Amino acid sequence: MTSTIELRTFHSLEPARQALLDVYADVRADLLHLPNYAVETFAERLDRHSKEPGWVAVLAYEQDEPIGYAYANTVDSGDRWWKRISPAPPAEYTDKSVVALKEIGVRIPWRGTGTARRIHDALLAERSEPYVSLMVNPLAGDGKVHRLYESWGYEDIGPSQPSAASPVLTAMIRSVR
Repeated sequence: MTSTIELRTFHSLEPARQALLDVYADVRADLLHLPNYAVETFAERLDRHSKEPGWVAVLAYEQDEPIGYAYANTVDSGDRWWKRISPAPPAEYTDKSVVALKEIGVRIPWRGTGTARRIHDALLAERSEPYVSLMVNPLAGDGKVHRLYESWGYEDIGPSQPSAASPVLTAMIRSVR
């Protein structure tokens, strides 16, 4: 499957917005009844994040059908990204700009094919920041998603709860390269 996949990079939201919403709704279908995972809530986050510095999205397509996505932006030392992690992460991570991987997802038929890793790596390929951070629900896939990120080189830096409706997430970080 992965040989026919095309990756497209977007630096503005408008041409990618509907595809991002469609893939998100499919990827999170079993969670959409929860307020934090509702498509409307995701759309609000997406719209807000797309206005932040360094925003970029990568969408994977197979035969012009969007099958996966990731998006990220830049966070600086004073960003709320860091303030929600307790205890505070080491200054080596927070004293400079870092890529915050806000979302990544792949539709079920393409999971386990390396598509998520290809999207992830394409998203980071042109970044100049030294580190990339993400937050994962440690219960997702019975811990499988967290272990996947560990296999990609991410390390835990602490728990975070981005909003009252959000589960407690695990903040992770690794070198961009």
